[in-house]
Amino acid sequence: MDDVQPTAPRTSPVSSLKASLSKRGWRLLRQALLLATAVFLIDAIAGEKGLLALLQARRDFQMLEQSLDRARAHNSALREQARRLREEPGAIEEEARRELGLIKPGETLFIVKEIPPAPKP
Repeated sequence: MDDVQPTAPRTSPVSSLKASLSKRGWRLLRQALLLATAVFLIDAIAGEKGLLALLQARRDFQMLEQSLDRARAHNSALREQARRLREEPGAIEEEARRELGLIKPGETLFIVKEIPPAPKP
């Protein structure tokens, strides 16, 4: 048991790298890593598929979704109007009166114009 030799202390890869690099080399490596990190962050934020592009795509999607909802509502109203014109006998007459300003024979048309009130003296 007396012939046990002490083992050399273990060194981590980072500390051995530090020891092998001069101060200038270590500084250059650190600056290169900071530059690479900055480039990746800028690309993640402002790149083609970055955060800003994602936010713009979401806004575009919401606008298209609203436009689609309006188109669906308009389509539904037109479908209902077409159904009424096919099925309800008075619907065509009502539509003609409203859209074309038609009147039945024997009816008298009165046009009422609003006159602005006279200024007070």
